[in-house]
Amino acid sequence: MAVAVCQVSARPILRLRWRRLLTDDLPDTVRPMPETNTPRTGQVEVYFDGACPVCSREIGFYRGRPGAEAFRFVDASAADAALGPDLTREDALARMHVRRADGSLATGAAAFAEMWRHMPGLRWLGQLLAVPPFGAVAELGYRGFLRVRRLWR
Repeated sequence: MAVAVCQVSARPILRLRWRRLLTDDLPDTVRPMPETNTPRTGQVEVYFDGACPVCSREIGFYRGRPGAEAFRFVDASAADAALGPDLTREDALARMHVRRADGSLATGAAAFAEMWRHMPGLRWLGQLLAVPPFGAVAELGYRGFLRVRRLWR
């Protein structure tokens, strides 16, 4: 009597779950922003320190990604930078800021999360930072980067 052995691998199931996670298939409670590539009204403004080589390189990466057309990138180190209300040049040079379409400001790790939520392929990362404790951990990491950044500027 011959017995047929059937092996079932869990890998396809795991791949499917990871694919869902990476393609923004998260519950609505985790998704604070709409699923569109463009902001609700107006354009999202990203303020960064163009005199910082690491910052400039990072922003260059985002400018080349799909969804970058939804942003207006403003080099705060430029003398003629239009920063808008509630943002001084000193503050804009000290930390990254994002002005949302409604005019409110996000800063630090929250600014990155706001930007990522509007970029295909990075949306899941922005949504992840909205879930405690990931946002707080990202902010601690960003503050650590700010201390090291002074050496490059």
